[in-house]
Amino acid sequence: MFKIERVSENRLDIEMSGKLDSEGMAAALDELVEKSEGIENGKMLYDVIDYQLPTLGAISLEFKRMPKMFGLIKRFRWAAVLSDKTWLKTISELEGKLMPGLEIKAFDRNERAAAELWLESKI
Repeated sequence: MFKIERVSENRLDIEMSGKLDSEGMAAALDELVEKSEGIENGKMLYDVIDYQLPTLGAISLEFKRMPKMFGLIKRFRWAAVLSDKTWLKTISELEGKLMPGLEIKAFDRNERAAAELWLESKI
């Protein structure tokens, strides 16, 4: 399951649970592009409920759309990631260090209020 909600003019909340196949990945990426239209200096709250590696078809599709995704990512400056997996939080924050202009901070899933406060503190 991949659920995306635009909660304000510059913020998306994303929930992910389970395994994405190529069809689910296509729908998720299309929805992400659509719901991020017009966002500048954006914020994301990403709630990873039950992470499972996507299928090979889904990964292949994501790579094919990578140029478009880089343009989308440039709309965002901050992302808070909620997860109970230490390795996933570490990888998320590392990804933020590798992407210029995007700061990613990871929180435990029970720290949603702290993650929202952190996002709200950003301009």
